[in-house]
Amino acid sequence: MRARLEITPELYRKVAVVSLAALSLIVLTGAAVRLTGSGLGCPDWPKCYGRTVAPLESHAVIEFGNRLFSGFVSLAVVAAGVLAWLRRPFHWHLALFGALLPLGVVAQAVLGGLVVRYHLAPGLVMGHFILSMMLLDAAFALAWCSTYEPGSRRHSTDRLGVWAVRALIPFGQLTILLGTIATASGPHAGSHGETLVRRFDFKGSDTLHWMVQRHGAIAALFGLAAVAVWLLLRREGGERRALRPLGVVIALLGAQGVVGIVQYVLKLPAELVWVHVALATATWLAMLWSVAAAGRLSPQAVSTRIAERLQHAAEPARAA
Repeated sequence: MRARLEITPELYRKVAVVSLAALSLIVLTGAAVRLTGSGLGCPDWPKCYGRTVAPLESHAVIEFGNRLFSGFVSLAVVAAGVLAWLRRPFHWHLALFGALLPLGVVAQAVLGGLVVRYHLAPGLVMGHFILSMMLLDAAFALAWCSTYEPGSRRHSTDRLGVWAVRALIPFGQLTILLGTIATASGPHAGSHGETLVRRFDFKGSDTLHWMVQRHGAIAALFGLAAVAVWLLLRREGGERRALRPLGVVIALLGAQGVVGIVQYVLKLPAELVWVHVALATATWLAMLWSVAAAGRLSPQAVSTRIAERLQHAAEPARAA
């Protein structure tokens, strides 16, 4: 019986990839709910107008459809969490990442209920999206680590290049955070019918313009930093495994810039805003891919760094 329940590495990798795909798609369906003004299409939760099945009204169907897809996501992440314990060979880090996914989805469900209860309060909606990005982090780590056995990929000796790639993560996080604040300040904060939905207005009527400027500036800085790191990796001895995914990041950031400018000029049509969110999700996944592809530093490189520091610290004593 135990042998029959064992999961092969290849099968578990497929489960992990399905979980990652499902969590990526739920971000896009959630964005569609908000951008179509369907955030309160079902004013109660978990039912819709007190019914098990949503009424045939567009906003209710969109919101309820997103909830149903969330059920599939829940099954996928629970499978990833449970089957990690049955995978052979067993790895603790896979079990840890697998456990984070269902816990995160439960937190998302609770947060989603609060979003509806408090009529799409911008802080809660932002938290909903940011938690989705955090779940993507865990899901990507699970998919990547289930693809490669420990020690199967060579360690990197390019300490500068690896840390430069990792240093791009805060730029991406800040860009996403400012993007969510900009959305919560604009016309797509999730209003439904005549329902009043609060928006950020800390700069009065100029809040949206002010936030778009800051978001655009940080995104441009992110793009320039990514190009600089890409050029750094091309030097002799650079970690070239990260060149391809980082190139994808740069291309997506360029597309993001074009879409962002066009959507602002066209007064933020919902369709383009959705494309912007989809590109942002793809960019974040590509950024995670870049960090993973760069790999871990070899113990020899770490030991060399420690030895250099010790030697540098000993120089003043020798001089004395």
